[in-house]
Amino acid sequence: MQLLVYTQVHSTRVDYIFSTLLHAIGINDYKLTTDNTFFKEATSAKINYSDIQISEGEFWIKPVDLLFEKEIKAQKIDCFEANKSKAFFKTPEGDFPFDIFAASFYLITRYEEYLPYKPDVYGRYAHENSIAFKEDFLKLPLVNLWLQSFKKELLRKFPALHLTPQIFHFLPTYDIDIAWSFVNKGWQRNAGGLLKSMVNNKWSKAQERIQVLLGNKTDPFDSYKWLDELHEEHKCKPLYFFLLARLNKGYDKNILPRKKELQNLIQHHKAKYEVGIHPSWQSGDKPQLLQEEIKILEKITGKKANKSRQHYIRITLPDTYRRLINAEIEEDYSMGYGSINGFRASYCLPYSWYDLQKEETTSLTIYPFCYMDANSYYEQHYGPEEALAEMKYYDKIIKEVNGLFITIWHNHFLGTDKMFTGWREAYRTIMEEIEGF
Repeated sequence: MQLLVYTQVHSTRVDYIFSTLLHAIGINDYKLTTDNTFFKEATSAKINYSDIQISEGEFWIKPVDLLFEKEIKAQKIDCFEANKSKAFFKTPEGDFPFDIFAASFYLITRYEEYLPYKPDVYGRYAHENSIAFKEDFLKLPLVNLWLQSFKKELLRKFPALHLTPQIFHFLPTYDIDIAWSFVNKGWQRNAGGLLKSMVNNKWSKAQERIQVLLGNKTDPFDSYKWLDELHEEHKCKPLYFFLLARLNKGYDKNILPRKKELQNLIQHHKAKYEVGIHPSWQSGDKPQLLQEEIKILEKITGKKANKSRQHYIRITLPDTYRRLINAEIEEDYSMGYGSINGFRASYCLPYSWYDLQKEETTSLTIYPFCYMDANSYYEQHYGPEEALAEMKYYDKIIKEVNGLFITIWHNHFLGTDKMFTGWREAYRTIMEEIEGF
């Protein structure tokens, strides 16, 4: 049965969010119309997205103005409880308690990030600015929860409507910011590191560096073989993102891409898994560097690079995503915060990025993550047991909505560095408990 949708105004915003949400609940056969008479006479399942009720038997959602506007302006957001979840854009009439399409559009497009805001210490959009943090639903895939309630009500009205169910998936991803702690860094960096350890009376660290450089001990950041075995055991296909800045500067501290050892590491992973570019911090200040780093990766792998994740989750909307599109990146995995775990877009399925300034749906697909080891350790100050509990929570809540659970890990958390004792074991545990690779 085809679903017919009536809207009083046809806009790119309406097209985008109806396509996104209807596909998310498994409706692929639908039609949008602005013909009031045609809609009224139709006998199929139908949604009325307008100010007045048109016919009996319809599913009526009374809209707010957001999807019919063309400007970007501050919106009045008043949260309330609906179907055991927070919601906003309340509608006093209709078959659903709020405008789910406008509210979802606001969250998924990151509308609030186009408005003036106070940045964090890294110049990024601070999670404290978000409605999700202020209203305490940052740790919920709220749009997916809304969709569950919406789907239930829609099927109650139209039981013959065919929906293709979503299936839960887990995707482990890795950022290789610093491939090794000691080896392949050159004598200057190692001499400086050794001297620093000695000055600070960190003799065990100095001794470890010497033993690694002499070949008597594995580099503490080298977790690659261990991860290969873990992936083989669980039959999963992860994603690896490599930082390939030409210069070590500021937050970019990886082995330089001209080093044969790093090239070999990338080629090893390219033979087994998908690899993507991890655009450097410097590329955020000098956009031309993005193209250079992508070309470096493509030269090493012999394959076109079409996946990315921003180093330090450095995103500025819409500029960052426009640069990625211009660089022919097709998938980006940066939608999350680099300061706290949770759902930045309140959503846990891939979706097309909507450029709010240009008012157009783009070719870039966004893959949102909700968990990063560095957030858990450095920002939330969790130990491995708390981190494991946090991952189990996200696994559970995403399974409830049949979403995509994406985690970010760094190789140094999963190596043998004493700073991260217990984290490798926590990761193995969650990998053993998660199903749906």
